[in-house]
Amino acid sequence: MNPLVAPESSSHHGARCALSVNVNKVALLRNTRHLGIPSVTRAAELCLLAGAQGITVHPRPDGRHIRTADVHELAEQLKTWPHAEYNIEGNPTQNLMDFVRELRPHQVTFVPDSEDQFTSDHGWSLPADMARLRPLIDECKSLGVRVSLFMDPTPEAMPLVAELGAERIELYTETYASAFGTERQAEVLAGFTRTAEAALAVGLAINAGHDLSRDNLTTFLRAVPGVQEVSIGHALIADALELGYTETVREYQRAIQNAYA
Repeated sequence: MNPLVAPESSSHHGARCALSVNVNKVALLRNTRHLGIPSVTRAAELCLLAGAQGITVHPRPDGRHIRTADVHELAEQLKTWPHAEYNIEGNPTQNLMDFVRELRPHQVTFVPDSEDQFTSDHGWSLPADMARLRPLIDECKSLGVRVSLFMDPTPEAMPLVAELGAERIELYTETYASAFGTERQAEVLAGFTRTAEAALAVGLAINAGHDLSRDNLTTFLRAVPGVQEVSIGHALIADALELGYTETVREYQRAIQNAYA
């Protein structure tokens, strides 16, 4: 057995929320020079060794952080981690589907970003986006790739996601992160709770991500039922600059575990 293979107990199929590390910001730092450091694949390896259950990338058409070569190199690397998940995010009307067709990752997350968008800032609008999403979701499913839709906390949209055939949603959590620690926290968090309940009621599984951090993660998971996976990049990589990848991943896993205490 490959000594780097994750143990069975870290499979992302368990009831406990899994941690997928988004390595975009590692690539962003690397791209400021032509030395190949820091290494995206080395970052992924260290995070997986420390207990992360998956790796996420969001390759944008301009290649400003994750590049095409990175997506392929990580796909090859993750073949030695059979219990780890590879999640590729992006807009399926841009460059995403080529990666899906060639690499067939475990999961693809459809995000409605424009090509020049600084960072993701909203979910899909349903029913307005349903007609263009339906054939792309059908194609992914025919390739054996699980589909997650990046969604705002809108409970009434959950039956429409299920109607499209997507298996999961990824809750866009920036509004929660912005409200955390303020008088608006409880109200905003309640909207995520209602959305998760609506998703579960129609058979959807739940992911979450965007501006989740060590500080706010436990509170979110305690309040929002059924979250199977969180995808965390910016805050985690920022923490890793101070703590290192290994201790940072362990800290996030402790934050997750504390939600179940």
